[in-house]
Amino acid sequence: MLLMLSACQFAGLSPGFREDDALELQILGTDTRVPDVDLLALDQSVIDYLDANIEPGLASWALVERLQVLLFTPEFLDIQYDDAANFTATEAFKERRANCLSLVNLYIGMARHLGLDVRYQTVQIRPMWNRRGELLVLSEHINALGRVGPSNQYIVDFTPEIRLQQHTAEVITDRQAQALYFNNLAVEHLVEGRTQEALELFRVALALDDALAMAWNNIGSALGRLNQPTLAEYSFLKASLLDRSNASAVNNLARYYAEIGETAKSQRYRRAVQSYNNRNPYYHYMLGNLAYEEKNFDAARDHFQEAIRRNDLEPDFYLALGMTFRELGDTKAYDDLSMMSLAIRELGDQTYRASQNRLRRLESRSILRSTSAGLTIQVVD
Repeated sequence: MLLMLSACQFAGLSPGFREDDALELQILGTDTRVPDVDLLALDQSVIDYLDANIEPGLASWALVERLQVLLFTPEFLDIQYDDAANFTATEAFKERRANCLSLVNLYIGMARHLGLDVRYQTVQIRPMWNRRGELLVLSEHINALGRVGPSNQYIVDFTPEIRLQQHTAEVITDRQAQALYFNNLAVEHLVEGRTQEALELFRVALALDDALAMAWNNIGSALGRLNQPTLAEYSFLKASLLDRSNASAVNNLARYYAEIGETAKSQRYRRAVQSYNNRNPYYHYMLGNLAYEEKNFDAARDHFQEAIRRNDLEPDFYLALGMTFRELGDTKAYDDLSMMSLAIRELGDQTYRASQNRLRRLESRSILRSTSAGLTIQVVD
């Protein structure tokens, strides 16, 4: 499993684990060089564009709003979302497309050039799984947190529509964001089968941020492919130590122990993952979607009903269940559940519609609080 993010507690599963400098030296190498990549650097074409389209003297909220217009409206840059576009600020400007991290690079680079106070911010998202070949990719989200004046803050978010975990956010440094960038590049290499190249880039990510749990988990996946089982196990355990909520690393350990014949230990880890999954409504929602795609509508119905039982305020669950009932011939249930989905979506605040309003002001009292099935890898988007 390749990582972006997960959310559960697995403390105590590996009480005997101790950090080992010698093993870490083998994993991280001795000659890792961090490429000279400045995510926020703007070349002259970007600076010229800003000079031509930003009125002199524009400041405060007017400048914030003008920058959003430049980035997202058709008559200007009209940046398009592309989850595979891992770019620096200047590259995103030239390509006119980007994933979330790339768009945040471009926004922060422009905003800081114009004198705005903006930082990277990671935000937990409702779990979303995406199978790519034999790998299962789990995603973490990133946006930009800006400040105007001593107490006014705003968030700029770029995804077409993303469901954010409520009250979870953490400001990170530019160096940590750079580590996420190299982690993402490494994941793309790993997915495409370029394992040695992926390993080198995971090493770069960890050279930039040696506490990045997702990179430890991911480098374990690469080492496993390179027939380095001891180093892979250590990497997964290190990821679990750094992030006690890292379900992906625990899943990978369960898989690893099964492959080397340690059945009892594998089952212990699998029980921990399954216990978490069974409590997670979005896991049941994922299973329902898989069953729906396979036209197993009875199973899909059961999974969507279980998702609703565990979270009855998620509108997508009701819509998915309604569509399943429609396939089973019950159009009245479809109509009723579609109406329920719409009502919850309109009345609730669980969904932040970034595509409709990429700029959101925050009152100072409502600032988000900081919180801490195959191989799973993690990426940031």
